[in-house]
Order: sequence, then structure tokens, then C-alpha cells
Amino acid sequence: MDTTLLESQSHILVIDDNPSIHEDFRKILGLNEVANPALEAAELSLFGAPAEPMRRACFAIDSAYQGSEGLALVQRAEAAGRPYALAFVDVRMPPGWDGIETVQRIWSAHPDLQVVICTAYSDYSWDEMMGRLGRSDSLVILRKPFDNIEVLQLAHALSKKWLLARQVRGQMEELNRVVAERTLELQTTNAKLRSEVAERTQAETALRLLEERFSKAFRASPIPMAIQTLAAGRYVDVNESFLRMTGLTLEAVIGRDPAATPGGFLDMAWLSLVQAMQHRRSIRNFEGCFRDQAGNLHATLVFAEVFDLGVEPHVLVIVQDVTERIKLEQQLRQSQKMEAVGQLASGIAHDFNNILTVIQGHAALVLLRDQLDREVAESAREISAASERAAALTRKLLTFCRREMTRPQVVHLNQSLTGLGNMLRRLIGEHILIQYALAPELPPVFGDPSNLEQVILNLVVNARDAMPGGGSITITTAALTLAHADLSRHPQARHGLHVCLDIADTGCGMPPAVLERIFEPFYTTKEAGKGTGLGLSTVYGIVKQHGGWIEVVSEPGKGSRFRVFLPATDKAAPSLPPDLLAPVPVATGGRILLVEDEAAVRKMAAKILRASGYEVLEAADGGEAVRVWERNPAGVDLLLTDVIMPGGVSGWELAKELTHRKPELKVLYTSGYNAEAAGYGMANQPNFEFLEKPYQPPALIQAVVRCLQAEPAPA
Repeated sequence: MDTTLLESQSHILVIDDNPSIHEDFRKILGLNEVANPALEAAELSLFGAPAEPMRRACFAIDSAYQGSEGLALVQRAEAAGRPYALAFVDVRMPPGWDGIETVQRIWSAHPDLQVVICTAYSDYSWDEMMGRLGRSDSLVILRKPFDNIEVLQLAHALSKKWLLARQVRGQMEELNRVVAERTLELQTTNAKLRSEVAERTQAETALRLLEERFSKAFRASPIPMAIQTLAAGRYVDVNESFLRMTGLTLEAVIGRDPAATPGGFLDMAWLSLVQAMQHRRSIRNFEGCFRDQAGNLHATLVFAEVFDLGVEPHVLVIVQDVTERIKLEQQLRQSQKMEAVGQLASGIAHDFNNILTVIQGHAALVLLRDQLDREVAESAREISAASERAAALTRKLLTFCRREMTRPQVVHLNQSLTGLGNMLRRLIGEHILIQYALAPELPPVFGDPSNLEQVILNLVVNARDAMPGGGSITITTAALTLAHADLSRHPQARHGLHVCLDIADTGCGMPPAVLERIFEPFYTTKEAGKGTGLGLSTVYGIVKQHGGWIEVVSEPGKGSRFRVFLPATDKAAPSLPPDLLAPVPVATGGRILLVEDEAAVRKMAAKILRASGYEVLEAADGGEAVRVWERNPAGVDLLLTDVIMPGGVSGWELAKELTHRKPELKVLYTSGYNAEAAGYGMANQPNFEFLEKPYQPPALIQAVVRCLQAEPAPA
């Protein structure tokens, strides 16, 4: 028990204006070493104490003679930690506060103090005191004159009551403190639990959102994906892309393993993939071959990741179909091969044109001699004609390798078809019949004759390949005026007068899937090595370049029909080429610097020019040409140069250097390529002409005369 409370239990305050009253209370309640037999007997009868001599309990008594003095003592005792347990207060204490007011003031600050009001019957009635103090269980009335035993009894009872009240309040405070601590702990624990619940709820929400995102990504992914059990390899789920790739339904896949599913990965490489997954290793870029339900093979790259789903390990399998990519790579290699062939053909055509220039030139010189033997003249004409055919062949080679520019002119399709007749019969063979239905008075078209002939050849060859067992090809031409109602057949169709080239065959025909892709570059239905896939795409490009369009009708087993529409033209027909025996134009004279790396071509050109009265300075390359220029201070009137030459200096660079020294210098370029293919920005240069090899002597002299007589371009 708290010793401070025990000490305070015996701490009593007496407030009375009569000193003798204070002395009486000390005698009754204070320390008394010699026992009073009468008091001992009274205590024995009241408290049941043993009837043996003992030291009697006593109270510490403080005195106050006025109410204000008593209040001050109560406050000091409380501040010192030794509060009073009991106060005996007289009712009448003149002057100042009476006992009732004193108790009011003390209780307003210390309501637990036990109070004994000492009063006589003539002081205040009980109702009056209760009316002022209020009813309280801490108040007792003691009548004057009071009995000693009664005082002692009140002192013991009320101090014990005060002690018990203080103990109860302390225990209540301790209980409240413990309750507050426990409440705080519970609140903290509850807050922690709420936080953990919130975190768990948040984690569950995040997990649910993650699962939803994964599910949406899994379902909507354009890449085929599947989830399989690791142990048995059975499909748990697959996405739509997987079903499209396999051609299966969801019911036919779920619950089965790849071996029991139609198609699937059946090659031996798949077994090594399964073994790797059994060891829970991630798989990256695994090359496999997949067969769908229709039997089509797909080249694939497989990615696999092992993860736990529930209590069982599963595998996420991602299958990337690279079949189209491999096809594109093959097409790229084919394109690179064709580019290499084109470069080879271009080089051959260029060198061949130099040779043909020499042949044609010398044949023409022979034909220009007087009194020429008839047989010699006939041989020279045959040589010249053969060189012309060879020149046409080189132009076809240049067209093949994209180094032949378009030469648009008025073209009569009926004449082109007639001219190609023998070639077409040789191309298609004797097992195929070719028939013509050419419209009379067919209007001409404006285009490149070689390109349009290429369209005819490609379409006829395509028809021939569709009839390996024989059949017939019908070629029809017609003039059609298209109205606005006819334009719905094709988005590129335009109204007006058109020429229609119709090529129909009785071959195998094409299904709709093939028909949709026939004009795609590199697309072919032929076996590997038997087609490049460029024939019909070339036709499409040429026709579109000429402002026309193509319509195709085909059904399996019913043949194919290609209708090419080209806009008609009202331009005049081209003039006839000059006669090889036409007289050489009259030369105007002048000094010509001839630069040609081919010695035979240079020698022939110099001979033709000198025979026409020109002074010729010769050089084999650009460096030698500059040195020749510097040795002739009289200057040069015309630079006749090949475009492509060895030694690091091209004809274009040479012309640029010499025209810088002499701005009025005229330039005549010549090349085995055409001007567009030779390039080098010549079109932006003034005072120049271009002569394509091979050329005849009249053409050379005409070009020289034209170039020298041309008015100088403004600076």
C-alpha cells in the first residue's frame, strides 16, 4: 500500500475560531503514550481491538482559526503531497467565512475531502445546509457539545473512507491507464491490421489487374501463344492467334498434348525443346517446323517460359511464325541474284555496243565507197543489218537491267504483234495454237515500243506455262470508248478512247487466292527455279507507267483472260529512220578532241571525222585528254568523249574541267548506255549533245554538225 496515503489518512484539519476546541481535538485524536482505560474500553467495544496495553493510533492535527486560513492549509497540503483526509469545521467563525462557505470553497477545489460540520441546534437546519452545500456522502454533522468517542469514531471511519476512496480512485486511474494503454495497443494493432488488410486488398487488386492485363494481352496478341502443363504438356489455354495458325477449334486443343493434336510440332527438334522445359530452362529463338490442320508447314521461332500456376508448374509457349520472313529473305536473295545478273548484262551490253559501233561504222564506210562490187555491197549490208539486230538485243539487255530509258513514241499494236509473230511461235512451241483477231484501223498508242513488246511477250509466256499439255492462245485487239458506267470495273479506269489488248488461254486457270496476288513482285506458283515472280509484276508496272490498267478473269479449269487497256493517241506516226546510204551531212570544219578508251572505236570514229574534213585530236582517257588540250594552244571546238572511261576521270568530269577553261566549248557525249542510264547530271549542262552507241557514220556526223552549229547557251 502507498505509504503516502497511509500518512495522509491520519492528517486532519480543524477549522474553528475557538482555541480550546483545537486543544480538545488534539487530546481526543492526537498521540497519547499512556493509555486511557475508558478510551481503550470504548475502542475495544467499537472496533474489537485486543484488550491488552498497546500504543493507540493517533492523528496529525493542523489548526486553522478562519475559513480562508483553512483553505490555504488544504491547498498547501495538496501541493506538498500530504493532503488532509478529514476536516472538522465549525459553523460559526466570526468574522469572515462561516463554516458552510468555507466547506463550499474547499470542495470547489478538493471535493474528496471528508468534512465534519460542528454545529449546535440553533445554527443551521439540515435542510438549510443541504440547500447550500448540496447532498454529499462526504459530509457528517457533529452536534456540540460532542462526545469524545463519537469524535474518535468519526475520525477513524471518515479517514478510512477517504483512504478507500483514494485507493479506489488510484486503482481506477491505474485501470484507466492500463485500459488506455491496451486501447492504444489495440488501436495500433487494429490500425496495423487495417493497413495489412488494405495492403493485401491492394495487392489482390493489383494481382487481379495484372491477371486481367495478362489475359487481355494473351487473348489479343497477334502472336500465337499457349499455356501448357509442364509435366504432361497438355494445353490449358491458347489464344485466337494460335487457333488461326493451327486451323483448330478451342475444344479440339484444350486438354490435349501436341502429339495428340492434329498437326503440331512433330519434328525431333521439338523433343529437345520439351526436355529443356522439363529442366525449367527458358527457351529463346528455338527454330521449329509446325504443321497446321490443313497440312501447311510453318517455319517458327519458339519462346518458352516456365511459371507456377496454382500448385502446378506450367509453360507459356510463344510461337512466332517466320514463314513470310523466310520467303522475303529468299525473295531478297533472288532480287540480289537478279541485280547481279543485271549488272553482268549491263557490262556485257556496254562492251558489246562498243564492238557493234566498230562493225556498223566500218560496214557503213564500205557501203559509201564508189564503184563497190555488188557481192561486197551485199555482204556489207548483211553485216550492217546483223549489227542492227545485235544492237536491238543489247537494248533488250539494258531494258532487263533497268539501264534502258523509256523512249515514248507513237506505236501501232497490230504492227508490234505482227513483228513478234515468229518469235511468239518459237516461244510457245508447236503444242500450242496461237490465233489472232486484230481490229482493222486500230488507233495507235503513245508509249515505248520495247516495253509494250515486253508486255505482250510476258503475257504470252505466262499463258504458255499454264498449258503444259497444250491448248490455244487467242490475241485480240479492239478500240473501245469507255463511258462513266464502265469505270466501276477498275479503280484506275478512265473514260475515253482506249486500245484493248486481249490475251486469253485455255489453261489451268487460277483460284481466287492466287488471282489476288498475281501482280505481287516475286509471287509465283511455279516450282523453285522455274520462275522469278517478276513477269506479271513487270507487266503491271509497264502498263501503269503508260497510263493504262489490267483486268483479269480466271477460274480453275477454265483458263485465264488478261485485258490490257491503253489510252489511244492522236499524235502523228514516227518518221522513217534515215537510210544507211543517205549522204553524209556536209561538215562545217573545226577541231575535235576525241576521247575514247576503246582503241577500235576511237580509230573508226577518227577516220569518219577526218574523212568529213574535221581535224581530230585523239586521247585514250581523261588524263591524256587534258595533256593533249594543253599541248594545243589553238584550242578545241568540240569535245567528243565517252562517258564511262578508266583512269578515274569520267567524260562528265573531263567536260566539266575543260568547259571551265573554255566556257564556249561544245560537248558531244557518247556511251554504250543511254543518256539517262549514264547519268552524271548531263541534262543540267549547256552546249552538249548525246549519241548512243552503236551509231552509224551519218548519225555521228549529224550529231557533230548539230552540236557545232547550236547556239551557245546563255551563261
